[in-house]
Amino acid sequence: MTLAELYQIILERKAHLPAGSYTTTLLQGGLPRLAQKVGEEAAETLVAALTEDNRRLVEEAADLLYHLLVLLAARNIPWQAVEAELERRRR
Repeated sequence: MTLAELYQIILERKAHLPAGSYTTTLLQGGLPRLAQKVGEEAAETLVAALTEDNRRLVEEAADLLYHLLVLLAARNIPWQAVEAELERRRR
């Protein structure tokens, strides 16, 4: 799954807020809670990078990217804006 595909799934969940969805729970928690979750996941990624095996780092990196995409969706920032910024920096 690409990040663009995951972002589309997150947008679908945002539009419909299905009961029992973790994405729904995150979105309903508001921006402060989402920002906190991104910070927590970033810290866990750092710890994994410094003290754990590669598998654990991959798991934490996936968590971080997912939570960041949910935060972007909550702020109505399209994933393509991030891709465009990365492309701009490459040039």
